[in-house]
Amino acid sequence: MNPAPTGTRPRPRRRFLPDPGPLSTLLVFALGAAVLWGAYRALDPTPDKHIVAATGTAQGAYAEYGKRYVALLKANGVTLTLRPTQGTKDNLALLRDPTSGVQVALVQGGVEPPPADPDNPDTELVSLGSVAYEPLWLFYREDSARRLLKGRPLTELSQMAGWRINTGPPGGGTGPLVAQLAPVVGLPASSLHSGDGATVNGIVDLVQGREDALALVSAADAPFVQYLLHTPGIRLFDFTEAEALARRFPFLHPLKLPRGLIDPAKVQPPQDMQLVAATASLVARRDLHPALIQLLVQAAQRVHGQPGWFSSEGEFPNVQAPIFPLAPEAERIYRSGPPLLQRYLPFWLANFFDRMWIVILPLIAALLPLSRVLPPLVVLRLRSRIFRWYRQLRALEDARGLRPTAELLSDLDAIDARVAEVEVPLSYAEELYTLRSHIAMVRGRLAA
Repeated sequence: MNPAPTGTRPRPRRRFLPDPGPLSTLLVFALGAAVLWGAYRALDPTPDKHIVAATGTAQGAYAEYGKRYVALLKANGVTLTLRPTQGTKDNLALLRDPTSGVQVALVQGGVEPPPADPDNPDTELVSLGSVAYEPLWLFYREDSARRLLKGRPLTELSQMAGWRINTGPPGGGTGPLVAQLAPVVGLPASSLHSGDGATVNGIVDLVQGREDALALVSAADAPFVQYLLHTPGIRLFDFTEAEALARRFPFLHPLKLPRGLIDPAKVQPPQDMQLVAATASLVARRDLHPALIQLLVQAAQRVHGQPGWFSSEGEFPNVQAPIFPLAPEAERIYRSGPPLLQRYLPFWLANFFDRMWIVILPLIAALLPLSRVLPPLVVLRLRSRIFRWYRQLRALEDARGLRPTAELLSDLDAIDARVAEVEVPLSYAEELYTLRSHIAMVRGRLAA
């Protein structure tokens, strides 16, 4: 190798790379951050903290359930906005409309016929589980029964032919359900009509005598139901054929209203009564974020898991008789319970790791070996910047006797000047000063 020429202009101050420890750490973290950012964008572990839910009529069971959901979701940082509707038909229409903003709703079974092709169900909506029995309450006026039946007892639905029966608002689920039952039980369609407004208007019309009967599908603890059960002059129809109807319509369930359950002090009802019930389900759009589905299912377990008139503790919510295909995240909760991390960490933090672990663990496995390989590479790079001057020192030493001493000393001074401009981390100052001492040693040999 030719020695550095005499009189070469000093190069600009050369700065070596930072200390390899911090540099290695910085590079490893930068690489990990880039991978995590890409995974974060792809997996979307932090959804919007706002949900819009369609409920039903004011003071109905769905509206009461919705209020409980609001409090539970708020505790986890999610705002639930309730949108009142006329009932299940309206709820389904809003769910299927992507511009409505509604993402979840309570839906009554039996409103729509089952899909013609079970292998190709509704692809827009998914079920989050069945949440409650919803009996078909058929209330009628005692004076209407006496007047229209001329003293005969009311035991069959067909005896209501010619009555004026209100089946609720057009957007509700009661009308479609009763319309399916009417031909089977001999009840003419001319006796049925939709209400002209909210459910409360039909109740007022029944109590004031403008209607003979009112059909209402709702949970037992709905304020409307409780009001009518305790209103003088209003009676509840006994579905003695409940078992037969449940056999003909798979979405129906026979229920028994035990003697004295309504009012134990007055022993109301005076004997056991039979009812038929549909099943209410929590339904969501398929594109609802999986984390929010998990949160809704856990809220449903707290809202609907208490014992009631027709269900035991923990019976609801469940995955029996789903109206739509069960969401995978909901199935996971029912099968295995809440994710392990959610039992010890806040919901959002637990959800982040629950969705990101598939990336975080392989990333750690990849970065650990890299973190051991990278520091030696950086060290080699730093030392090569120092050790390369030794090649020139060796060349000057080997040139003794072959070139004039003055010329060799001049080249050595040029090397010494350039080395003096080099900056290295403090951890490598020893190698730099050793190099300068070796330059002085070579100068002594050349001079000798």
